[in-house]
Amino acid sequence: MIHAADVREWRERDVVDAESHKIGVLEAVYVDTTTDEPAMATVRTGLPTRHRLVFVPLDDAVTGPDYLRISYARALVKQAPSIGVDGVLPAGQEEAIFRHYGLPYQAGAAGERQLARR
Repeated sequence: MIHAADVREWRERDVVDAESHKIGVLEAVYVDTTTDEPAMATVRTGLPTRHRLVFVPLDDAVTGPDYLRISYARALVKQAPSIGVDGVLPAGQEEAIFRHYGLPYQAGAAGERQLARR
């Protein structure tokens, strides 16, 4: 299991899929607001002059000495909802990220966000 305390150490690690294909570089980690455990990450992808941040779930993720291996295929991740490198995830787009990966989405009772950046 990946713990929230380790999050700061992950930045700038390569993110690879199950077959070790590089997807990009880890930019930030988002925790589930109900458990405070890592739930999603943003991965910097694209050309150096046209970077974007795509979201990827961290369920079943494995950390290595210089990488973070996720259980989703690179092609699926590259098609995921994204934001600009200086952008912020709008609350209304959270559900689309979960839906893209076939995951259940549960906002708080008063409409609180499910994800918070660490």
